[in-house]
Amino acid sequence: MIKVLFFAQLRDQLGVSELSLESEKNPNVEVLLNNLKAKDESWHRLLSKATLMIAVNQTISNKATTLSSGDEVALFPPVTGG
Repeated sequence: MIKVLFFAQLRDQLGVSELSLESEKNPNVEVLLNNLKAKDESWHRLLSKATLMIAVNQTISNKATTLSSGDEVALFPPVTGG
């Protein structure tokens, strides 16, 4: 299983803070995102943003990052500070 965490506006707009997904169906981050985008139009719109940030096991990653069972994928909008 892969745990997917949603933060900030993504969590609020999708109405979910985490999901557990089968790892075999999600060999890398890009496939995982495509599977999530297929849920409906709002998921597709929110997860297609070029500014979407991705972390795998608490390390900033990209869509080509390979996933394994037990991994944690965090999805969040860009972070700004003041």
